[in-house]
Parts: sequence; C-alpha cells; structure tokens
Amino acid sequence: MSVENWDLWQWLAVVQHELLLFAGVFFLIGALDDIAVDISWLWLKLTGRARTGRVNREQLQCSELSAPAAIVIPAWNEADVIADTIQHMLSVWPQRALRLYVGIYRNDIDTLEAAMSAARGDSRLRLVIHDRAGPSTKADCLNRLYKAIRDDEDRAGERFAMVVFHDAEDMVDPAGLGLLDWAVADGAHFAQLPVEPLPQAARHWLGSHYCEEFAEAHGKAMIVRSAVGAALPAAGVGCGVERSMLDTLAEQGPNNLPFDPVSLTEDYELGLNIAALGGECRFVRARGEDDLLIATRAFFPSQLADVVGQKTRWVHGIALQGWDRTGWAGGAAESWMRARDRRGPLTAIVLFFGYTLLLLTVLLATAVNAGWTEPVTLTPALVALLTLNLGFFIWRALMRFAFTARNYGVAEGVFAVMRIPVTNVISIMAGRRALLAYARTFAGHSATWDKTPHSHHPAQSIKGLAKPSKIPGTR
Repeated sequence: MSVENWDLWQWLAVVQHELLLFAGVFFLIGALDDIAVDISWLWLKLTGRARTGRVNREQLQCSELSAPAAIVIPAWNEADVIADTIQHMLSVWPQRALRLYVGIYRNDIDTLEAAMSAARGDSRLRLVIHDRAGPSTKADCLNRLYKAIRDDEDRAGERFAMVVFHDAEDMVDPAGLGLLDWAVADGAHFAQLPVEPLPQAARHWLGSHYCEEFAEAHGKAMIVRSAVGAALPAAGVGCGVERSMLDTLAEQGPNNLPFDPVSLTEDYELGLNIAALGGECRFVRARGEDDLLIATRAFFPSQLADVVGQKTRWVHGIALQGWDRTGWAGGAAESWMRARDRRGPLTAIVLFFGYTLLLLTVLLATAVNAGWTEPVTLTPALVALLTLNLGFFIWRALMRFAFTARNYGVAEGVFAVMRIPVTNVISIMAGRRALLAYARTFAGHSATWDKTPHSHHPAQSIKGLAKPSKIPGTR
C-alpha cells in the first residue's frame, strides 16, 4: 500500500515508531549518565571514601567559633517567616563571635517590622536596609549585605573570617555553624552543608518531592562530584565562604562586588567561581550522635505554581544562563558535571515527547482493540531499547527509594517513587517556562527576583533541632 493510501491510524503508528526511537535513545543516554554517577558512588562507598562523618552535635553547638563569622540573609516579602528564622538562629547559635545581617528592601515594611520584632535586644543582629526599592535580584541584595559587612569591618578594625549564606525560610542546624567554622578554619575556602527539605502533610504532598531530589543530590551526586575533582555548586543556604575569597571575587566582579546582579542563580555560580580561582571547596556531610544529618532544613513550596516558578528560575539560571556565564571550563570531569547541570531543558523536551508517546500508545491500543487498525510489530532493536530503558527505570526507582528512605523512612521512600510521574510533569512545565523566559532576555527584558513565597517555618514543629543552648561561661 502506498503512502497516499494510508489512513489516520497508519500515520499515527509511524509517528509512534519515530517517537519511540527519539525518546528511547535520549532516555537511554540520560539513564547511562545517571548509572555512571550511581556506580561511582557505589565504588566510593565500598572503598570507604563516601563515609558520612560522625560529630558531637552539642560540642559543635556550644563551642565558641575559632574566629568571627558573618551570616547573611537576603529577604524580600518574607514577613511570614523571617521572625522565626532570626529567633531560631540566634537561639541555637549562641556563639558571641557571630553577627547576623538581614537585608531588607526599603519598600518592604512588613518584613522590616517582623525582623525588628525578632531582635529581642540581641546585639548580634543587624538589619540592613537596601537603598533601592525591591524586588531586584537576590544577587543584588547580597551585594548590599557585602558592603554592609565591609563597612562594619572598616569601622571596627576587625575582619570576619567567614561569611555564611542562608535564606529567610531556613531552619539552621544547631551544629551547622560550628561545622562550617571547623571546615573553613581547616583550610576550606568554600564549605557546603547538605540541604534537607522537610516532608509535608498530605494536603501539601507536592512540596515533599524536594525530599527525594535533595536526598540523591546531596547524598550521592555532590559526593561523586567532589571525588572526581569537579567544582561544587553552592546551594545558597548552609554554605560558608572564607572572608578573603569574597574580596577576591569582588575584585573580578562587576563594580567591585562579588555577585553579578543580573544572575538568577548566584548561589550555583558562587561555588564554581571559587573553584575557578583555585579555592578549596568541600562538601561537609556529617551526622550527629542522634544519627540526624547536620543540615539546613526548610519547608519547600507546595503549590504547583510556586514549585514551577522556583524550578523555572533554577533551569533558567543554571542550564541556560550557565552557558553564557560559566562556560565549559575545566577537564572531562568538570564538563561532565556541567552537562548534567544543564540538561534540564533537554530533559523537559524528551519527557514531553515521552508523555505524548504514552498518550498515543493508549490511543492506538484502543483502536486495535476496537478493530479499527492492525497492531504494529516492533523491530528487535526497538524492543531491546525499550527493555533497557525499563530496566534502568526500575534501577532509578530503587535508588530514589533507598536514598529517600535513609533520610526520611520507608513510607517517604515509597511516596518518592509514586511521585516520579508528578515530578516529570513539573520538569516539563519548568523547562518550557525557562526557555520562554530566556528567549525574552534577548528582547531586552531584565532579570528580577521571582521569589518563592514562604508561609510556614519548621522550627516550632521540630523541637529536637530547635533547642536553645549556651556557651559555657555565658549567662
């Protein structure tokens, strides 16, 4: 039968075949990439190079810092959480040598009032009013905080040894500051603690999908990244930078400031830029005697629009801006890791065609069962490709379950596997929006802080990690 005589179902069968080839090949490439990371991590684990350290949580919390440290929190429209964040942080970090800088925009009165209510006479808190109306970008707010730190140092004649970065919704770990202080005092120019998103109630089930993503990213991928010698991206929270390194970044940055105000993912670039300058970067993963990770915790967004908005910014900044801003410097290992960082848009496209293929397959199967068309026989090569992908998917699901269950328990591990289709749809939506946003920048549209809203702070619901402490000898 000639092509001219094909009916609709035959044309759809051809489209299905081509989509099977396209999606199957690219799914296989992505699966091999993930398997390479899995095998690398397993090898590191078997050889003892991926061990999670054990530390005394109370000792780290109650010991004075080796040198003064500044903590910076950029804030825009964070009135619902900033007071809890400040109170919790100053409560569980009693060290006298810290100073907390909170950056607030001049037109954000609600956040300013909430932050002031949390001060409670603690002289370690400094509220820094940005001299421009918000929102700008998070990088711009961080630059304002950097200038405030520098001004205070000039007035006091004493420099901080470390600057720690956090977000307005974070619940810091009581031992976190002490662990970062140890890492920087030990010679690290950049140190990153794990991030541990918190599971949420059933009505906010979507927000819990960050649990499995960070469980694998900060339980496996970052360890492999460090082992192969690739640069470590900062998470923007729970990371400490040696003070003079910020000045070095500023010397090479725009307007003698460490962060480019047009960047959407200044945190990601921070670690890469420090590594490019020859700085020593460490991923500091340790557990206390209670078996809990020393990590930064938070409730991540749970509304679909907020989740997609946040991931759009990540894909836009890392995968798309990253090509222009950080390039492909480094050797094979560095290029491999940067390619992994930037595969988001391609993943979104492949997933879109994959889900289109699924719908088309259901439609054709219905037509075959109804007797409207004949079934199509797949070639042996295509069957082998699909079988490989099925095997890799099962492996991927097992790894996701294992890493999530280790941190959150078996039930959350099962939920992590159940959420895989949902997270794929989110990736498609975020990838599409990121591509459109990136295209708009070519028309002259500037980047702005597409802030993720936060309405609830976890400090009150996790009592074990919110316990105030005192430095011996203080009152």
